[in-house]
Amino acid sequence: MPPPAPPTELVPSERAVVLLSCALSALGSGLLVATHALWPDLRSRARRLLLFLSLADLLSAASYFYGVLQDFEGPSWDCVLQGALSTFANTSSFFWTVAIALYLYLSIVRTSRGPGDGRLLWAFHVVSWGIPLVITVAAVTLKKIGYDASDVSVGWCWIDLEAEDRVLWMLLTGKLWEMLAYVTLPVIYLLIRKHINRAREALSEYRPLVSQAHQLQRRTSAADKKLALIPLIFVCLRIWSTVRFVLTLCGSPAVRTPVLVVLHGIGNTFQGGANCITFVLCTRTVRTRLLSLCSCCCPQASAAAESPLGPPRPLRPPQRAGESQGPRRAADELPST
Repeated sequence: MPPPAPPTELVPSERAVVLLSCALSALGSGLLVATHALWPDLRSRARRLLLFLSLADLLSAASYFYGVLQDFEGPSWDCVLQGALSTFANTSSFFWTVAIALYLYLSIVRTSRGPGDGRLLWAFHVVSWGIPLVITVAAVTLKKIGYDASDVSVGWCWIDLEAEDRVLWMLLTGKLWEMLAYVTLPVIYLLIRKHINRAREALSEYRPLVSQAHQLQRRTSAADKKLALIPLIFVCLRIWSTVRFVLTLCGSPAVRTPVLVVLHGIGNTFQGGANCITFVLCTRTVRTRLLSLCSCCCPQASAAAESPLGPPRPLRPPQRAGESQGPRRAADELPST
């Protein structure tokens, strides 16, 4: 492997963009956790897996935020600590993302033959928390995590570029699982979509159930679109990190391109924000409850919005005998609906 390229200098504008991305990702992950805590009836098995993914993304965003804010200039104890936390959280996020896709596949396609939910959840925990923990502990023990001159990161610490076997540890601490997810997520999604299309065709053959077929088609169309976003968002966010990784291996000076650095910083830190947009803001049930909760926090504004007729009119004095009430009644009273 050729010697690494010179250190990548982060200008204040690039650092500000990445810090903002970290903050939005942490906010989105926190919002996902809050919705899970506020409404127990929304705690489905899939959303419970999404909760664990959000926790990993929250830890990842916090560790990246500290690394970019600190802007390390050399090896230090907090550089190693930040690198270890981000390595564990980032790798765990890969596993939980694939676990959610695998659970959807088993729930939709292999319903009758799938394993029990309890055993499956425990298996996800062992793999998604256990493997990243073992890898991170091994990397810290062998002193592989350290200052990387921002060549394969955007200000945070990761694998020490002076380590002889740095390529192996870059793969083990993230890049190998990232590239496997590039392949696994689209394949799982395509299998789910193929199964949904077959279900539509089978149901449409029954003429007496045409109305039910239309309802199923509407529901599966919405689910189909959201499922399509899972691999698309993941690839669009993570691909820039892989590009800079390859450029670093090649020793190319293009690794310091400002646009590529910013895209890498946003892609690695905005996973929690993207999940929040997809599974909270773009989910009608959760979005409606959030809007209702916000309206409850502002009772005066909501009361004004709910009374389109404005403030009540003052009472009129009683009319004298002999006065006509027809025109005044027609002008003052509203028809009952």
